Amino acid sequence: MEAATNFRIMNKYIIFSLFGYISLLLTFASPGKSSKIVFLYGARSHASGDHEFQAGSHLLAKHLNAQSEVKVNAIIHPGWPEDEKILDDAKTIVIYADGTKVVGNGWDKMDELVRKNKVGVVFMHYAVHPSVEQGEQYYLPWIGGFFKNGISVNPFWRAKIKPMQGHETARGVGPIDAVDEFYFNIQYHPKALPLGTATPDEKNLLRVNNVWNRDGFLAKGKSQSLLWGIVRPDGGRGVGFTGGHHHRNWALDGYRQLVLNAIVWSAGLEIPKEGVPTYEVTEQELNEKLDDYGDRTNRIKLPTLADITFEPGPWMTPEEHAESRKRPKPKKK
Repeated sequence: MEAATNFRIMNKYIIFSLFGYISLLLTFASPGKSSKIVFLYGARSHASGDHEFQAGSHLLAKHLNAQSEVKVNAIIHPGWPEDEKILDDAKTIVIYADGTKVVGNGWDKMDELVRKNKVGVVFMHYAVHPSVEQGEQYYLPWIGGFFKNGISVNPFWRAKIKPMQGHETARGVGPIDAVDEFYFNIQYHPKALPLGTATPDEKNLLRVNNVWNRDGFLAKGKSQSLLWGIVRPDGGRGVGFTGGHHHRNWALDGYRQLVLNAIVWSAGLEIPKEGVPTYEVTEQELNEKLDDYGDRTNRIKLPTLADITFEPGPWMTPEEHAESRKRPKPKKK
């Protein structure tokens, strides 16, 4: 009787031990859950090759999903989703669009996600430009800055972007030398981090654009954050990037690397020592998912030295700029 009892106890011990061992193996063998990154892209605008929000989102998401060092699952979606539940488990939401045309359909939902879920938020290019009221209410706390009417400007210029030394978003980032519509003189939160900086001057200005003012004029020779970030009081993170006008620039390794790092950082994930793995972009890949402009759709070429070689345009006073806008534009041949 005693032997039978001991046998049952021993069997029970072996079963529990075996179960614990298997559970331990499963714990270590099972891959961690992937963090969801959602790209919301805007409708087409401008001309073919510029503001390619769908194609740019597709390319960045594709590179995030192609690597395995950071466990992420990136998806892309046109505009603000009718079913907002797809955002509930997102670690970061990236919006690449004209102004507030996407986020403007979901102010309350986005604010809820930021406050309750600590979701990361990334706004790229024109998407960093809300109204002053929206910028102060949402953008400053969400991403740490915004294009502010009256002080910010949008010229085209050649920027040699320097990542923030010692910050993890700088990992693996090579030289960045690009011409783009890099907005500057942004309204920043006092705790915004200068993740990528460059200095505009009369030697690297291609041309001023439609938005030019006294503050922008006086910013000549002053370092500007073209990519910035913020760590919110609750630990959530946000990022703003003023580049992304010319689609071709996503083929620049350093440019793409810095933005991929920033997206992953906004999700609260660790960036590998050599940066988020990415690979060389081909011309074929650069032309995937472009907006359809019919016979006006351009085939995008890979960036070359010619794209950053030009005679600098004049660094105009606001008065000179206003006068130049009155002149009739030359007709295209």
